[in-house]
Amino acid sequence: MQLPSSPFDLIVVGAGHAGCEAAMAAARLGLATLLITQNVDRIGHLSCNPAIGGLAKGHMVREIDALGGMMGLWADAAGIQFRTLNTRKGPAVRSTRAQIDREAYMRVVKRDLFAQDNLLVRQDSVEAVLAEDGRVSGVRVASGEDFAARAVLLTTGTFLSGLIHIGLTQLRGGRLGDPPADGLSANLRAHGLVLGRLKTGTTPRLLAKSIDFAATTPQPG
Repeated sequence: MQLPSSPFDLIVVGAGHAGCEAAMAAARLGLATLLITQNVDRIGHLSCNPAIGGLAKGHMVREIDALGGMMGLWADAAGIQFRTLNTRKGPAVRSTRAQIDREAYMRVVKRDLFAQDNLLVRQDSVEAVLAEDGRVSGVRVASGEDFAARAVLLTTGTFLSGLIHIGLTQLRGGRLGDPPADGLSANLRAHGLVLGRLKTGTTPRLLAKSIDFAATTPQPG
């Protein structure tokens, strides 16, 4: 898709789960959509636990699917193991969970984003949300370019003033290996918004050769 001469209908900032779903939904509705992400190689990157569904968010995946969203389809395409949890308990606490191949998931997400009509993907860092007469009018990126839009959707995840804790060590970062969105964070504060923080946790990676699998119980999908 070529850059429109008139403003975009929607600019989506961030290409994680929420940003990819939003960009696909808007473009499929016929809206001229620009998706901006710091690193196109990290589109759809599963930062923490590489699973889709489960007790905490399985219902959300089903709701997204019922609304015509993509997460369930991408999970089907990149899944390693599919299980129904808590089968020995009542139906209220049962849930489907898929373990995902992280590289395969990113491939299928990028495949669909880059093939979608009405959607342009740009690698850049959004430094500011622009406003005119009290209304959002677009964004400014790190290269100094401005992009006009009727609406801007921020799906920045953990990147706003991102801080990583490893034991007692603190590192600045949106996630490990990626810089935080400090410029955008300061800009949002300048607009009068208050930034809060929710804790996320990354599961530990285990060295396979350190595990005695003979002492474990297989759980086939």
